[in-house]
Amino acid sequence: MRLLTSEEGEKAVRLARRAIETHLSKKEIIKDRFEGVFAEKRGVFTTLTKHGELRGCIGFPYPIKRLDEAIIDSAISAATQDPRFPPVKLEEMDEIEVEVTVLTPPEKLSVPPEERARAIEVGRHGLMVVYGPYSGLLLPQVAVEYGMDEEEFLTHTCLKAGLPPDCWLMEGVEVYTFEGQIFRETEPRGKVVEADMRSCGI
Repeated sequence: MRLLTSEEGEKAVRLARRAIETHLSKKEIIKDRFEGVFAEKRGVFTTLTKHGELRGCIGFPYPIKRLDEAIIDSAISAATQDPRFPPVKLEEMDEIEVEVTVLTPPEKLSVPPEERARAIEVGRHGLMVVYGPYSGLLLPQVAVEYGMDEEEFLTHTCLKAGLPPDCWLMEGVEVYTFEGQIFRETEPRGKVVEADMRSCGI
């Protein structure tokens, strides 16, 4: 699975912003479709931050939609459907920075539960924990932003799923890793850059 170029990353972020602002102003869903990597099915998350604080984050962990369609849908959902926040208002977009994370497909960890912490790499892996109807996902950048080690990252992913904090040590609980390529605005409507978590510490 090839990585996006910087130009494609910028196009992805601009698409996400346009999708949000069009939906908030006109109640319409844009139908933009592109060729190349945007025609491939990819997992993707759109993250919105306002003055450095999370304002919304929703996406698709699995590659079930074309990338361009997934960006549009995740962006609108991050702005209007994240249950942790009230819906974004159009005038807020002047203060909101848009970030798009394109994911690799999740891969199940095939090690004993007690070895899971040693099998993940903070700054590289995102995590998904699944147990029956419960599931929780944290993007790779979350562990870096909050200074988590591997066990803390696993613990917080369990909590995100609504499960006990040590559920990652339980048989029957599935843990998946994935990687993400992150493109973000440096300021609202500003320059789009690719984030290298391991070198810049986000």
